[in-house]
Amino acid sequence: MHPSCALIVWFAAVLGAQFVGYAGLAVLLVLPLLGAAGVWRPWLAYAWRTRWLLLALWLILAYNTPGEAWLDQSWAPTREGIDEGGRQVVRLLVLLLWLAWLFQVQGRQGLVCGLWGLLRPFACLGLGVERLVVRLSLVLDALQTPPDPGAWRRMLHAEPGTAMRVERLRLTVVPWTVRDFGVVLLCMAGLLGVWIA
Repeated sequence: MHPSCALIVWFAAVLGAQFVGYAGLAVLLVLPLLGAAGVWRPWLAYAWRTRWLLLALWLILAYNTPGEAWLDQSWAPTREGIDEGGRQVVRLLVLLLWLAWLFQVQGRQGLVCGLWGLLRPFACLGLGVERLVVRLSLVLDALQTPPDPGAWRRMLHAEPGTAMRVERLRLTVVPWTVRDFGVVLLCMAGLLGVWIA
């Protein structure tokens, strides 16, 4: 799959997940698991890292959404809040799964190449596409290596040795195929169907 096509698929899944119910979210959960073999491992790692955020989100929505109290208890969350909180948690889990899929399918180099391919038409409007892509690549490189203890102090004092040196950024340009165009059209049709429904 072309890197730009993978980014379009990811964006369509993220956008579509905002407008579907549990059945649509179940479909969005199954698709990346079928598309990439080992995507469930990084997905479970992402879900584990965000467990407290997911719990806090569920509690906030469960207790702050107006409605009928669960089990008719004054201390209990509302039924509508439980439903809304559960839907939002599942929605975030779907988004994490699609993010894991994107990293699994494309990797860092593919993400940079895909973003460059999508933004290249905007260069005629004066957008510095090359600068943006280089900055994204530097950020992704920096995220791969954990910083040394106290590195932020050296960065603030601009001590030597804290800046990363990248001599060249290589982008592998992959040609679009008929399959890529078909996938993009399928994503657009899916988004249109979700929007109409």
